[in-house]
Amino acid sequence: MDILINKALAGDMRAIARIISLIENGDPIADAVMRRIYPLTGKAMVIGITGSPGAGKSTLTDKLIESFRKKGKTVGIIAVDPSSPFSGGAILADRIRMQRHTGDEGVYIRSMGTRGSLGGLSRGTREAVLLLDACGKDVIIIETVGVGQSEVDIIKIADTVCVVLVPGMGDDIQIMKAGIMEIANVFAINKADKPGVDRVAAEVRLMLELVRDKSWTPPVHLTVAENGTGVEEFAESIVKHHEFIKNSPEGARFEFRRLSSEVEDILLKNLTRKAEKVWRSQKSGKLMEDLAARKTNPYTVASDILRKLFPQADYDEGIKEANTSHVTPDN
Repeated sequence: MDILINKALAGDMRAIARIISLIENGDPIADAVMRRIYPLTGKAMVIGITGSPGAGKSTLTDKLIESFRKKGKTVGIIAVDPSSPFSGGAILADRIRMQRHTGDEGVYIRSMGTRGSLGGLSRGTREAVLLLDACGKDVIIIETVGVGQSEVDIIKIADTVCVVLVPGMGDDIQIMKAGIMEIANVFAINKADKPGVDRVAAEVRLMLELVRDKSWTPPVHLTVAENGTGVEEFAESIVKHHEFIKNSPEGARFEFRRLSSEVEDILLKNLTRKAEKVWRSQKSGKLMEDLAARKTNPYTVASDILRKLFPQADYDEGIKEANTSHVTPDN
């Protein structure tokens, strides 16, 4: 394992790819790797690119890579793609759009399938970002799968969240107000050469006046990713926001929230893995027949599994509370 880690830290792309595969597959070795590399993290600028399907996120990300490379920055890309329903692997549409950078040693691109994970990210996204950070990437860009109203997990990982919109969305912007619109630090209205762009920009700015009350006002950029129009200004705003959060109390609050979320995610991942192992060991045809015949129920089965994991805990607390409750049923 030490040899593999050392190769990755030295920039060996195959070693990095192998570790990310271990992470994606839930290999227990991955946890040991993360413990080893964690002290080396915290230096990269982590950017999230999110928005609805078809907004041009991949093309815009491709142009951002070019912009940061011109400034001499090394770049890591995590492109979260929809998983194939057959193989479970990522459908590599995002990576294909960025393939002109694959020969650049300063750029590392990895597609990761969602594998049923919600929130617009893959299960191993956080660990992959930390790995690329430890391996010396200056900028790490996470391009989420096309997301909607409530898929906002990117805010738990990225320093700067960029929401990409396009003209012609109509009432979709109103629908998205309670979701990804509110997590944006920078807006890009892409495909700005199409009709309706001024209306979209006006709606976004109006929304910002109504719902935002923070020391940072998200800038709204008009971009045409296909030809690079507006991309440099967009990139400059991303850098300005990164500098802002690193030098403000808000940045410290974000870091504490991120770390808390990180611990919670690791706890849930490990508890889920252990619970699934116990469930597989006791799952039987007889038990399934009893469940189907209503001789037992999923809640009791789940409590039995938890008792095996945590014998001292009281899993009948809810039942006791219900039996002693003085709440009367509705008439």
